[in-house]
Amino acid sequence: MAFSSINSAIAAHCWKNLRLIATDMDGTLTRQGKFSGDLLQALENLQAADIPVLIVTGRSAGWVSGLVNYLPVQGAIAENGGLYYPADGDQPVFLSTIADITTHRQHLADTYQRLKSEFPQIHESADNGFRLTDWTFDNRDLTVHQLEHLNALCTSMGWGFTYSSVQCHIKPTSQDKAIGLIQVLRDYFPQYQPEQVLTVGDSPNDGSLFNPQLFPLSVGVANVLDYTDELDYKPAYVTVATEGDGFCELVQYRKQLM
Repeated sequence: MAFSSINSAIAAHCWKNLRLIATDMDGTLTRQGKFSGDLLQALENLQAADIPVLIVTGRSAGWVSGLVNYLPVQGAIAENGGLYYPADGDQPVFLSTIADITTHRQHLADTYQRLKSEFPQIHESADNGFRLTDWTFDNRDLTVHQLEHLNALCTSMGWGFTYSSVQCHIKPTSQDKAIGLIQVLRDYFPQYQPEQVLTVGDSPNDGSLFNPQLFPLSVGVANVLDYTDELDYKPAYVTVATEGDGFCELVQYRKQLM
C-alpha cells in the first residue's frame, strides 16, 4: 500500500465523520523531543471542538500518569498497550494480564541481560525504572538487521519485541497499541466506531494502529517515511510536516474546513 499525502479533499474526508483521535506521542506530538506551544494550542482546539484525544504511547507508566493530568486529553495508554490512565481517574487500568508484577519485572530483567550479553552497547532507557509491563532500552545506532535479531531473540524466549524512534521494548507477546486501544474504546468510549477514530503515529511500534482492517482512518506524520520498509501496515495518509508540526498541520486542516 502506498502512502498518500494529505490534501484538502482528503482532509475533508478525514474530518467528515471523525469523532476521536488516538495518537502516538514521541516523534508525533513532540518536536525534537519537546512539546511546543503550537501543539498545546492544537490540543486545546480539539478539546473545544469536542473531539477527544487519547495518547497511545510506548512511554512508561510513571511518565504517562503525570502527563495525563496536565495535558488537555481524555486519557492515555502507556507502554504500548500495557496500561490505561483515564483523565478523570487516579489509578491505572491494566490492559495486559500480569499475575505478579515483581516476578514479571524479574523475568523482563533476565531477558534484558540475555540481550545485553549479545549486544553490550545497549543501555536501559531513562524511564525504565518507572515501568510496570515492559522493559526498554535506548534505540541508538542499532541497524535494521540488529533489530530483527533482537526480535528473534525475544521471540525465542517467549517475549514480544517492538521499537520506536527512541526505544526498544521487551513486552508480553499480546501487548500492542491496537489491542490496547480497542479495549479502551470498548470499555470507555463505546459510542465511537473504529471508522470514526483517527490514529496517528510515526514509527514501527505504531504499525498496528495503521492496520486498515482495524482503523481505516490513519495518518503518519512525515517522519514515518523513514520506516517505509519496516512497517507491516502503512498509514492511509501522510502529512507534509514532520513530528509535532505534522500533527498541528492535521488539526489546522480542520480549522480551514470550518
